[in-house]
Amino acid sequence: MQINRLFGIVYLLMERKTVTAAELAERFEVSARTIYRDIDTLSAAGIPVFCSKGKGGGIGLLPDFVLNKSLLSEAEQNEILFGLQSLAATNAEQTGEVLAKLSSLFRREEVNWIDVDFSHWESGEAERRKFGMLKTAILERRRISFTYYNSNGEQTQRQADPLKLHFKNKSWYLQGYCLQKQTPRTFKISRMEAVAFTGEHFERREGEVPDLVSSSRETAPLVRLELWFSPRLAFRIHDEFDRTSVHTNEDGSFRVTVSYPENGWVYGYLLSFGEDVRVISPPHVRQILRDKAEKIAKMYQNPSEYDIQSSYYD
Repeated sequence: MQINRLFGIVYLLMERKTVTAAELAERFEVSARTIYRDIDTLSAAGIPVFCSKGKGGGIGLLPDFVLNKSLLSEAEQNEILFGLQSLAATNAEQTGEVLAKLSSLFRREEVNWIDVDFSHWESGEAERRKFGMLKTAILERRRISFTYYNSNGEQTQRQADPLKLHFKNKSWYLQGYCLQKQTPRTFKISRMEAVAFTGEHFERREGEVPDLVSSSRETAPLVRLELWFSPRLAFRIHDEFDRTSVHTNEDGSFRVTVSYPENGWVYGYLLSFGEDVRVISPPHVRQILRDKAEKIAKMYQNPSEYDIQSSYYD
């Protein structure tokens, strides 16, 4: 995480007179080029970092430099600490180190006021590693390769220049430039498998980050849905729909108007509500759901065939 590395560089330079870029690169497990970019970032922030050549040279701080906590008000110090706590879900270990250092610097007792966890209930170490790799790839401009499964169930091999992580509607997305499509694209991280670094770096260009909504619209046209839900689904209505799109009927049922990209996902989503949803419009969506429901019913009409399949999977 860059902020952790920047603080680490400053603390190290405060302890030692000079340090070489190679030493810093080895210490923080990044390239020397990344270290020099960090030095530029520190200089731009007003930290008096200098580079000297020759024997005994390296990167250092002016002797009278003091990391002055008084530059920030008490409210600003608290905002920094609270902000880091809310970011802990993205990388708890590194963020925790920064939080501990700043709490000590500001002489603040850590108040654990918020706990954020973006992971699924059953997600494990593999998902955390994937997220960490994507974050590293973005910060260090490293090209990645991966297998991707789109909403139609199609599997493709991709290479991309990752630009930004985006959390929306309970899901994480990677926004970047797809080399296969030669255009900015948005990828749902849960559908990315076998993520790896290609060994190549890329130059970030302005205006490359795609708009999340427009990327979805490129994949499939939007369909406007008018839906009826039974009162039994009140908990899902409140969880999954914006209040402006929901009308509560006198009998406790709900009428919902929403727009989604029309693809395989939207039909699976509607089927997940089972018998407690009815499609009011458009008619073609109602017909497609009817056809899918008939196929599902047909699949279970012959119990003996179902038992054979069950024993196969057992």
